[in-house]
Amino acid sequence: MDSDFTHFNNEGRAKMVDVGDKDITRRTATAFSRVLVNEKTFALIKSGGMKKGDVLTVAQVAGVMGAKRVPDIIPMCHPIVMDGIDLSLSLNEEKSSVDIYATVSCDGRTGVEMEALTAASVAALTVYDMCKAVQKDMVISEVKLISKTGGIHGDYSCPSPASM
Repeated sequence: MDSDFTHFNNEGRAKMVDVGDKDITRRTATAFSRVLVNEKTFALIKSGGMKKGDVLTVAQVAGVMGAKRVPDIIPMCHPIVMDGIDLSLSLNEEKSSVDIYATVSCDGRTGVEMEALTAASVAALTVYDMCKAVQKDMVISEVKLISKTGGIHGDYSCPSPASM
């Protein structure tokens, strides 16, 4: 089996990579997602008028919960001890959207990109769930990694955050 494929064993079957020999470093990741809504939905979110409750607060809590469940839903992700999970949800009047930033941090042997991406995605799905009685054609878009620090692959910053 080609050694370039780190997630396969000698028989060509999936395996979780052993990170035990990697150095513990400070790792952070920030991800972004956006939920595009119509004017009526936007106004209801803004006024707190959704029947299911405060959309932004519920989505924020859901994003934190999502980050904590990553190794349960992404097969090759390691369980890690996260030091912090922070979600920021804001209403973007210009785009008629809910913009979501999720930042996760830890001191560990493996990165937190999947935790940040999952947090942003789960928060977006929760916005959809909270608003689907009013609007079915919402669009979840631009789920992407904005930045990450730490690890052997070094730091990363999204080359085109201008669309946000």
